[in-house]
Amino acid sequence: QLQLVESGGGLVQAGESLRLSCTASRRPFKSSYGMGWFRQAPGKEREIVAAISWYGETHYADSVKGRFTISKDFDKNTVFLQMNSLEHEDTAVYYCAGAAGSLVYSRRNEYPDWGRGTQVTVSS
Repeated sequence: QLQLVESGGGLVQAGESLRLSCTASRRPFKSSYGMGWFRQAPGKEREIVAAISWYGETHYADSVKGRFTISKDFDKNTVFLQMNSLEHEDTAVYYCAGAAGSLVYSRRNEYPDWGRGTQVTVSS
């Protein structure tokens, strides 16, 4: 069974940076596979942060545009989320997700594969 494992979370101060990584336990599919990052703050719905397609097309939530960058190394079954200029409002559990297909997927229900999450806490 495919597993997605996140790493790189932690406690930082506002204005600092973190890089999250998500590695799949095996090559997901022989063909295309898109991946995304979601986050969920206490008392809030899980929301898209960024997504990337097999071919490198990206999507970002408006709240992170210009600060976060999603990238991939599919040869290593890994996707990254570089988070710069972190704000207190970015505090959440960050989840990696994956879906078969060639498109960039931005909705939670498009992703069948999920990691367990990594906590990101930004102190103000």
